[in-house]
Amino acid sequence: MTTKFEIINTGATRAEHIEVEPNVNLHISDGGEGRPIVLIHGWPLSDEMFEYQYNDLIKNKFRVIGITLRGFGKSDKPYGKYNYDVHALDIKRVLDILDIKDAVFVGFSMGGAIAVRYVSVYNGEHVSKLVLAGAAVPIWTNRKDFPYNLNQSSVDDLIILNYNDRPKLLSDFSKIFSATPTSLNKGIGNWLKGIGLSASSFATAQCLVALRDTDLREDMAKIKMPTLIMHGKKDKICSFDLAEQMNAGIAHSQLMAFEESGHSLFLEETKKFNDELIKFAGK
Repeated sequence: MTTKFEIINTGATRAEHIEVEPNVNLHISDGGEGRPIVLIHGWPLSDEMFEYQYNDLIKNKFRVIGITLRGFGKSDKPYGKYNYDVHALDIKRVLDILDIKDAVFVGFSMGGAIAVRYVSVYNGEHVSKLVLAGAAVPIWTNRKDFPYNLNQSSVDDLIILNYNDRPKLLSDFSKIFSATPTSLNKGIGNWLKGIGLSASSFATAQCLVALRDTDLREDMAKIKMPTLIMHGKKDKICSFDLAEQMNAGIAHSQLMAFEESGHSLFLEETKKFNDELIKFAGK
């Protein structure tokens, strides 16, 4: 059986970088025509992580906008604050400049946490639907009133390792990124590590601090738009407990389990991930 490949019309050429403040430009992947889908990557990756989503979404008549957060990938890497408020404001400025309306907002892992902060702070401006994929929400680390996921001391160890041997940090991270060490092939694993190495060491550490310390429970309660939660049942980075907490804390949310996936559900069950995103975005 042969596969038919078609020429995809991605629309007019658009800017690959957008200035969000003086001397800070974010890398943007922007293609296609139709309802906008805005993709926010996870730590310590970039908009490149969505390579196997872009073509499917564009082919299905969506405009797809991947935003690389400051400090990561091909975006500028200034010293300064890297908390969720800074990232949310950067995204707001990008969407303002592009004059985006009625978008589907997709946040993966840390990107999901930033998406929740954005919707909370800016009352969902520019967006009307939310997708949280393997999201680090409502809190990435446990505490007395939240007995889920990682210990804060474990994240402290990651920060120390970042400043002493960042390649080892990324290598260790890759071992638990999928359901099993062999769920993703070696080529995909090396590709992901390469994206991670393109981040700045400073941003990598500061975003770990934000992940460790930020509590989004009050933010979740402010979300009123339709929300799809997609989460791997075998996730070792953001445990499935977090997905259940999101589902309980976000009105009008639905939880979809990815039974065969770890954290990298967008690569382990790519067809299901893309199909469900397209279906939700098209409603």
